[in-house]
Amino acid sequence: MKKSHIAIIVVIALSVAWLISRIGANDFSTYQSFTGAEKNMGQQVKVIGSLDLNEEISFDPNTIMLSFTCVDKDGRSSKVYLNKTKPQDFERSEEITLTGIATDTAFIASEILMKCPSKYNEQNQMAGNNDSEAI
Repeated sequence: MKKSHIAIIVVIALSVAWLISRIGANDFSTYQSFTGAEKNMGQQVKVIGSLDLNEEISFDPNTIMLSFTCVDKDGRSSKVYLNKTKPQDFERSEEITLTGIATDTAFIASEILMKCPSKYNEQNQMAGNNDSEAI
């Protein structure tokens, strides 16, 4: 083999190693509770919870700030601020996945994903179709 071929192979190997290390640096973190998010204060985390409908949900169109209270799977609630418009059917969501950082007073979300009730379940309920009736 020529020295130029060896040099090209080394450069390719280093490039592949660099790409693999960058993929490993991506956010493949596990989900945490608000308690875990507070332990990692300042680091971006994901929290799964549900919307607390007993607390106020407010949206300020001047600052484009949505604020609400979320309860995680451990039962701990936290005030959440999202600097985006309120998603459609927000109050109907069954589960909310928040991506953001915890502060000492609230959770600042950068992204929100909602799990809403299935439209197929709603259609079956409205039509009166239950699996238990189909005997």
